[in-house]
Order: sequence, then C-alpha cells, then structure tokens
Amino acid sequence: MSEQPPNGNDDEPDLLDSFDEIIAAETDRDPDLAVIEAGSRTLRTQGGPPQAEVPARPTDPEVDKALREVEAELATRWGETKLEPSVSRIAALMDVLGEPQRAYPSIHITGTNGKTSTARMIEALLGAFELRTGRYTSPHVQSITERISLDGAPISAERFIETYQDIKPYIEMVDSAQEYRLSFFEVLTGMAYAAFADAPVDVAVVEVGMGGSWDATNVIDGDVAVITPIGLDHTDRLGSTTGEIAGEKAGIIKQGATVIMAQQPVDAAQVLLKKAVEVDATVAREGLEFGVVARQVAVGGQLLTLRGLGGEYTEVYLPLHGAHQAHNAAVALAAVEAFFGVGAQRAEPLEAETVRRAFASVTSPGRLEVVRRSPTVVLDAAHNPAGAQVTAEAVHEAFDFSRLIGVVGASADKNVRGLLEAFEPVFAEVVVTQNSSHRAMDADELAAIAVEVFGEERVQVEPRLPDALEAAITLAEEEGEFAGGGVLVTGSVITVGEARLLLGRG
Repeated sequence: MSEQPPNGNDDEPDLLDSFDEIIAAETDRDPDLAVIEAGSRTLRTQGGPPQAEVPARPTDPEVDKALREVEAELATRWGETKLEPSVSRIAALMDVLGEPQRAYPSIHITGTNGKTSTARMIEALLGAFELRTGRYTSPHVQSITERISLDGAPISAERFIETYQDIKPYIEMVDSAQEYRLSFFEVLTGMAYAAFADAPVDVAVVEVGMGGSWDATNVIDGDVAVITPIGLDHTDRLGSTTGEIAGEKAGIIKQGATVIMAQQPVDAAQVLLKKAVEVDATVAREGLEFGVVARQVAVGGQLLTLRGLGGEYTEVYLPLHGAHQAHNAAVALAAVEAFFGVGAQRAEPLEAETVRRAFASVTSPGRLEVVRRSPTVVLDAAHNPAGAQVTAEAVHEAFDFSRLIGVVGASADKNVRGLLEAFEPVFAEVVVTQNSSHRAMDADELAAIAVEVFGEERVQVEPRLPDALEAAITLAEEEGEFAGGGVLVTGSVITVGEARLLLGRG
C-alpha cells in the first residue's frame, strides 16, 4: 500500500489552499513547542520527493579497479569498531598536511540518532544560500564515496582516488611515527578535510563517527556544535547512561561556539549545558529557543511550521517521513541560522522562500525510503531501540499498511532485543536474516531473540538477504495486490545498503 492518500479531491489545484485554515484551527499550542497533532488530515504536495541518489560502481573498468585497490588498502586498517580513544594520530596527519581543516568554518554534529539526516538538511540550506559546502558523514549506505560530498553530491570515484593518492605519502609518514597506524576512519577523515580545502568549500558540515571528545573529526573548531537526540548506543565505549554518553559527545563544544541542542534526556541536557558554560558557548535549545510549531502529514513527506532563532517559517514542505525528521529539520534550521548570526549579530530571519526551497530538495537514502511498490518496500537504517521506536511511529503515521512484514538484519554488538521490541507492535511477521558484514549477528541467534519477542509463529528465518526479501514480499502479497501489505527492511545501515542494491537502487 502506498502512503496515505490526501483527503478530498485529487484534482485540487493548490496544495496550500487550506493551510491557513488548518493552522488557525490549532488553538492548543503546547508551550514547549512540541508537535501539534493534526489527526488524519493531510495536504497534497506537488510532484513528490526527489529521488535519493547513491553512487553506483564506476562504469569505467580502470577507475573501478583503482577504486577497489584504494578500498582494499583501507580495509587493511583498523575498522570503525576498533578504537584507541585519542586524536593524536589524526592531529599528526593534519599537521603534516598543513592543517587543512582550518581553511574553512565548520558545523560539527554529534548525537545518537538523526545525525546524517540533519547534516543533509544543513547542507541543503547552506547550498540554497549559495555557499559551497563539504559534507562528511558515516557510515555509507552503498558506496564509500558517499561519505565525502561537495556541493550536495558525493565526490566522484576519480576524485576519491586522487585525494587518497595525494595524501598517501603523508599517511605513511604518520603511520611510521605512531604506536598505531591511522585507522580506516581516521584516513577517511583526513581525506575529507583535504578535499574540502582543495575544493575549496565555504563551510564544512561534519558528522562525528562515534562520541565526540576523541572522535577523529574533533580536530576542527566548529563555529556551531549540533547535538541531536542522545540515547543508549555504543555503551561499551561511551558510557552506560545518557548522561555519561553526553559527556563524551560534549567534547565537540568549543570555546565561544554556538550549541544547537535537540530535545535531550534530563541527565544528558545537564551535562551539555555544564560544558557550554565552561567554554562560554551560547546555547539554543529545542522547545525553548526553537522548535516544531506544527506539522501535517503530506503525500511523500510532511508540511511544517518551524520556529527558528529569528522567527517562524511556515509552509515548509519536507519530503521525509516522521516526527523525528520534523525535529531534525528544526535543529538544522537553527544551526544554519546560528551560522549566519541570526539571533546574535542579526535579528531578521533567513529568507523564507529560500528555506522552503532547500527543505523541499532534501533526500536521505535509507531513511524511510520507498524503493518499490506493489507491495511497497521501505528501507530504514534504524539500528538501536531509540531509532527503531521513532521509525515504528513514523511508519504507522505515514503509511496505511494493513499488514507490515519486517526484514531485520542487525549487528551483533547492538541491543537487538530492544530494537525488536520497538518494532513488535507494527510487524505482523518478521523475517530475520543477516548481511555480509563480519559484524552481523548470526541469523539463527537473531531468530532465537525474535521468537522470544514475537512468538514462534510470527518469525521466519532466511539467512541469505535475497531469500529474506523474497519471503517478506511473498508474505506481504498474501492478502492480494490491493490489500495494503508492505515490507520494512531495517536493523543496520549495511542491511539497508545491500537490500537497496538487490532491489535495483544502486
């Protein structure tokens, strides 16, 4: 089944005819700017969401061979799950490269969930205001080149190879002088910072890999520090409470910066605010200085009213699903306002039509992304309980599935039980599987946990992802072509990326 159809006549010419009337009817605005629920009313949107582009393998055999060689060399280094908590190696690399990360201002993003989507929104806004952007995010969905973007698009395979070859001698120089070689993530971070300086960019949008204090990205002095919602993830490395995790993530808050803080657990908020005071940073908090005023479910996404640091922005169409993406949008808007000095050096808001145009262009591959119809197949990279909870809520809100089948492949180091429990109310049945990563939880082990959560009759095991997708689609089709069955593939970015390729989107 597709997304919920709009109420009323499909031939209505203007999607905004009733917007003012709907907003005027919302008289019970919550003082903390929480989302105003709009019942089942929806508004039409023009066209639909733009297609989320993810680069495929290079078509030129020589370029593809060279890229594979770079990937193979990177694979010999520590993976992203093996860490030595220090920025000494990346700092040494920046030193021999001439400190490229200081050649441009930056917006630094940490948090547990929503970082990549927020980064993409920030990038779109900055680009709409005619700034040249560099964006560094992780992990990638399908191609390693996704991690480094210029002007809103992943760098080409040729440029990725060239950047690696340019800094390779300096990488080897640092390797020889350090106790441990630079890790996979550290090398990619160095490549991103070098590529941004070489472009050159006007501003870099940088997402941390893990934590903040000792993350490899934390050799920049972010003018704006963005903290998306903090939850329990990577507890073996970051801490067992949200307050302890916030202590690590607060490391990106630099002297005199502006902090854009999403809604947080109380203990996390206290830690972040204390750090801001210590370094004389200015704080803007979601629900107080900015936030979501109203939102309406729309075909292909949602229509928002956002309160920014400089005032309200109405009629903002966001082609992404879920309340969490509306909150990400509010955070992104406040971050860009802060970057431009709104609320500090200048009182007037950003140009509203430019803001609308930017948000309407946003894509976020693998985040409630529809990749097939009849039955509808949706991909979402939720990989922890907090992420699964907001995804489950968004699916229930945005899609009118009569029967939803889950395909879940998770990493062994995650809270898999919590993830499955979050999805249990929305999955009629679940097909458990595993992706090709060495980190993947064994399908039978995952099935044992799923049986405890769902009951044996609602769990099917298909160790191979292609078989799992076929089984789930078959289950979704059991009620008939027009009965409204759907499939949600989730549990890991890797699972989503591999499913995306299998379903012809790469």
